[in-house]
Amino acid sequence: MNIANVGVDLIEIERVRRALERYPSFRERCFTAAERSYCESRPNPAQHYAARFAGKEAVGKALGFGVARAFAWRDVEIVGRPKPDVHLSGRVAAWAERAGAGRLDLSMTHSRELAAAVCVWGQVLQSHTKPAGGV
Repeated sequence: MNIANVGVDLIEIERVRRALERYPSFRERCFTAAERSYCESRPNPAQHYAARFAGKEAVGKALGFGVARAFAWRDVEIVGRPKPDVHLSGRVAAWAERAGAGRLDLSMTHSRELAAAVCVWGQVLQSHTKPAGGV
């Protein structure tokens, strides 16, 4: 039996733009140096920060870790394009290992107003049911 674990997040880009303007430490607290470098190199950095923020939230939700107080934002790094890859470290990597998560598949998108992300990972579980015929 296959079990899919899914996390989804949607965020307003303007909300992220305001956080970037109001809280100077937001970038460093939530994004790795590589993520900041990528986002800052784009014509509209807030769009890319928002997509990565949504991606991190989606990863946390898919893993069942959530994004509560113990969530370490930089433990989830989103790299690459056009197809993003997820690199885990620290507490989130340990949690993913305990959960049996293998490869995480992440998709991100944005419009002018919104950024969204979906993260999926799955497990194959052995079925303990007897085959038809009852042996």
